Amino acid sequence: MRTFLVSAASAALIAGGVTATPAMAAPSGQSAPSAVGTYITNGDRVHVSSTPPRTASAHGWWIKVSGAGTKAKVTIWLQMKKSNGKWRSVAKGQKNVKSGGGSSRRANVRKTCANAQKRQWRSLIDVDIIGVSDSPEKAVTKAVTVRCGL
Repeated sequence: MRTFLVSAASAALIAGGVTATPAMAAPSGQSAPSAVGTYITNGDRVHVSSTPPRTASAHGWWIKVSGAGTKAKVTIWLQMKKSNGKWRSVAKGQKNVKSGGGSSRRANVRKTCANAQKRQWRSLIDVDIIGVSDSPEKAVTKAVTVRCGL
């Protein structure tokens, strides 16, 4: 099952509004990055990987709706809920990919399970379109209980 996550710009576009984001000023002698377009940040829920060793795994990707940029740096953090109720990042994955998802167009993160205890997991996904200024927003997938303890 996939979690559909939309950036604020996409939400405005879907609602019929238009969001304009100005380009950021560049230091002297450098060109300014292009203004942000509209894109969707997406990821699947954390799951136990089907390939050994037994690991908690998640994927993150982006889908271009409009605007400049053809590649993005997708960073994904695997987070586990601690006994005090706070989320802790336990692994990080990163990959420069074109829009679309699929096995070659997504970032992956894995963390080896130490045991089969039930724990709550989620992922945090950041998409930075290369050469384009964008917002600092990150997508968070829905928390799921997985038999993978650390």
